[in-house]
Amino acid sequence: MRYVDLGKTGLRVSEIAFGGVEIGMPYGIGIRSEADMLQEKEAVHLLNRSLDEGINFFDTARMYGDSERLMGIAFASKREQVLISSKCRHFRDQQGNLPACGQVAQIINQSVEESLRALRTDYLDLYMLHQADLEILKHEEVVDAFLALKFAGKVRSIGASTYTLAESTEAVESGVWEVVQLPFNLLDQRQAAVFDGAVERGVGLVIRSVLLKGLLSERGKCLPEPLEQIERHIEKLADLAGSLGLDLPTLAIRFALSFDAVSSVLVGIDQDSYLLHAAEAARKSQLEEEVFNTAKRLVYPDPAFINLPHWDKMGWLT
Repeated sequence: MRYVDLGKTGLRVSEIAFGGVEIGMPYGIGIRSEADMLQEKEAVHLLNRSLDEGINFFDTARMYGDSERLMGIAFASKREQVLISSKCRHFRDQQGNLPACGQVAQIINQSVEESLRALRTDYLDLYMLHQADLEILKHEEVVDAFLALKFAGKVRSIGASTYTLAESTEAVESGVWEVVQLPFNLLDQRQAAVFDGAVERGVGLVIRSVLLKGLLSERGKCLPEPLEQIERHIEKLADLAGSLGLDLPTLAIRFALSFDAVSSVLVGIDQDSYLLHAAEAARKSQLEEEVFNTAKRLVYPDPAFINLPHWDKMGWLT
C-alpha cells in the first residue's frame, strides 16, 4: 500500500480509504435490509483486517448508522495507527431550511461530541461537512464552528463532502476547507475540473463513487430498462479493462489514482474479497499514458444523467 500526503493537512493517508457506510447501514445494489449486512463481529474483523492490509484511512459519518460505533470497537486500542474521518449531521430540515442563527453551531458541536463518543476517541483526524451545498459552504456560522473545533484540538483538519462541480469549486477555492471529498469515476469525470486548483492550493482530494455504487463491477449487468444505455457504456469500459488483463473495478480504481491530484479513493468494503481486491488494485502502478487517455475519452456522453440518489428513488438500483 502506498501512502500520500492529504493536501497540506499533515496527514499521510493510504491510497485506498475504507468507506464505512456499508458496515453501518443498508447501502448498495442488492442490500435491502440489515439482514443483508455484516454482523458486528464480522464488521470489526473486517476493519482490523483492512488495517493489516495497509489501509490507515477510514471514512464514516454520523448519518452512517452503526458505522462509527463499530470503528470505535475495532480501533479503540489502536487509535494511533488509524486516521479517522467523520462527517457532521445534516443541517437542513425536511423542508430544506437551515436552522436559525445560533443553532447551527450547536448542531455541529453536538454532532462531533456524538461522533467522538461512538468512535471512543478524543479527536478526529478529519471532520467534514456532509452534503455541503453552496449556502452551507459559505455560511459564516458553519465556518466559524468548524474552525473553533480545530483550534480546540478536537479535529486535526476540516473538509467538505460535495456533490456538484460548483460546490467542489467553492470548497477548493474558499481557503477554508482543507480536504474535499467528491464523486468521480470512469463514467462521470466532470469534477476533474477542480483537480489543478486543488493542487495549487494544497487542498487534499478524496474520491468517492469510484465504482458508482458497484455498477463498475459485476453488479453493472442486467440493469433495468432506464439504465440500458449506462449498461452498454459500462461494457465498453469492461472491454478496455479486459484488453489490459484487468477487471473493471481494478481499472476504475487505478484510473482515479492515476490523477496526481487524488490522494485517496474511497471504496465501500463489506466483504474480505472486496478488501483484498481494492488493496491489490492500489498496489499496481498508475495507468500508462495511452490507456489513461483512452479511459478519459470513454466518459459517459451525458454525465448529468448519472444521479445515484434519483436512481435509488426510482428503484433502479434494487
